[in-house]
Amino acid sequence: MDHMNYLQEVPFAVTVCDKNGTILEMNEKSAITFAKDGGKDLIGQSLMDCHPEKARGMILGMIQSGSTNAYTIEKKGVKKLIYQCPWYQEGELGGLVEVSIEIPLDLPHFIRD
Repeated sequence: MDHMNYLQEVPFAVTVCDKNGTILEMNEKSAITFAKDGGKDLIGQSLMDCHPEKARGMILGMIQSGSTNAYTIEKKGVKKLIYQCPWYQEGELGGLVEVSIEIPLDLPHFIRD
């Protein structure tokens, strides 16, 4: 099978940075989401330049500890699940991946045994 980039045209944003906070990759939805900030031109730039002090501290903490952060936000009537986690290469932390998925305002929740 030929190499395919499966994440380029999915309907959720995927942004990847290295362990220094430099943006390495953005799929199409991520570029659209961050278009007013530069879109794909953000690749090679630091995440730290795009975030306030509190968020920069959280990003650095996740990189240092290899921890995960998940939360929901709502902006202009659109609710999103934000999931940030480390990625690894040959067992060594390479940086962080952020996935941002639009979800319904009244997303059902099921408890399954």
